Amino acid sequence: MTFASAWELRAEFAQSLSRMYGTEVPAYTDLVQVAAEVNRDVLIRDGADAERLGTATRVAEERHGAIRVGTPQEMHQVATIFAGFGMHPVGFYDLRDAATSAVPVVSTAFRPVDAEQLARNPFRVFTSMLVVDDRRFFAPEISDRLTAFLGERRLFGPELLELAHRAQAHGGLDQPHAGRFVALATAAFELAAEPVDRSWYETLEAISSVAADIGGVRSTHINHLTPRVLDIDELYARMQSRGIAMIDEIQGPPRWDGPDVLLRQTSFRALAEPRRFRDDDGHISTGALRVRFGEVEARGVALTPAGRDRYDAMVAETDARAAADPDSSRQDIARAVWTERLPATEHELAQQDLAYFTFRVAEASARTGPAEPNLTSLIEHHWVIPEPIVYEDFLPRSAAGIFQSNLTSEGRKDTSLAGSARDIGWMSDILGRQVADPNDLYAAQRSRSLAAVGAELGMALEAR
Repeated sequence: MTFASAWELRAEFAQSLSRMYGTEVPAYTDLVQVAAEVNRDVLIRDGADAERLGTATRVAEERHGAIRVGTPQEMHQVATIFAGFGMHPVGFYDLRDAATSAVPVVSTAFRPVDAEQLARNPFRVFTSMLVVDDRRFFAPEISDRLTAFLGERRLFGPELLELAHRAQAHGGLDQPHAGRFVALATAAFELAAEPVDRSWYETLEAISSVAADIGGVRSTHINHLTPRVLDIDELYARMQSRGIAMIDEIQGPPRWDGPDVLLRQTSFRALAEPRRFRDDDGHISTGALRVRFGEVEARGVALTPAGRDRYDAMVAETDARAAADPDSSRQDIARAVWTERLPATEHELAQQDLAYFTFRVAEASARTGPAEPNLTSLIEHHWVIPEPIVYEDFLPRSAAGIFQSNLTSEGRKDTSLAGSARDIGWMSDILGRQVADPNDLYAAQRSRSLAAVGAELGMALEAR
């Protein structure tokens, strides 16, 4: 009897979702095709350098998905399902204050957490939950009605949840349970054919398009699937040349001549999809909703807390300069700020402890002279070679920017009121499992590498 381990289940789940989503949103298939073409061309152009942040095979298979749920119970069940695929909650993202429009959700991402599992299949699902009691968005009567509506629906059946528990307990499933688990999980995120209550949906949409997508229907669905590309600017241009409407700009760091850091994202605009509506008199008619889109990402090196502080300061400086000079391109302004304030090489990022790296000992012939027994000197004199740790996570402002660029309306938010308190501890409590801090994961990977290098060189090493 064939046994499918967690990573094999995860890989099949990602492929199954991709096939399903390509059927539902044909422009996604175009996006995947263009991403593959760009990746092939970059590999030809840049050779081995193109694979510094992931092998060609990994990048070709890489996807992240996004879903939205409404209640702590639904979020807890999602965590159970993804645990069966070897995916764990990492990071806490509050999108309520990251966007100027109404995006009343908090999020985490479910993904593998160790390097070997990430290398085998790095599938991630960015999962957002509606904050129903946040008075900046929802008046008490709407909040009560939302709570009742969401409490009546059931997104995930008992068989799916039982298989998820079994997969987590045993590190995988035998056949035919493995196939059944993947099929049920995929079906749970298909777009439902059930008619949408028009008046209720429109009530929520006036508050927030995201709230309507979550709380205005009796199911959930994949909101977008995201391939990874090695040159996101080239992909953006090629998609536009095909006549596919893209959002106004690429989110995240600018294109510049130095190292790629963190995450850059863009998407094609949400498409009008036919949906069935039920009016107050019971009449069923066909209309359209714009809630789903195709996103693409380019990943760089993960930044340390000091690097993130530098990044946040550069974003603030870009905002200030853009406000003072609205006729200039924001990308051009950001590029100038990056050039002024961020080291231009990976070696400098490593020496200044601004980014996370693993390390390996260089050949003796490559060393440029004696080095002090510390990491900065060993890098400077080429005794130790830093290799970037890819950023596996997300940026709240970029995620909110993608959401915001695809909204049908700005919605409304009363900033005079206080928001509901949410943090990583709260998310851990409702999931019933600890939400990992991404920095802890990157730092642990770096520490293991430094211990191995130190043992080989006969010295104790640690990051600055």
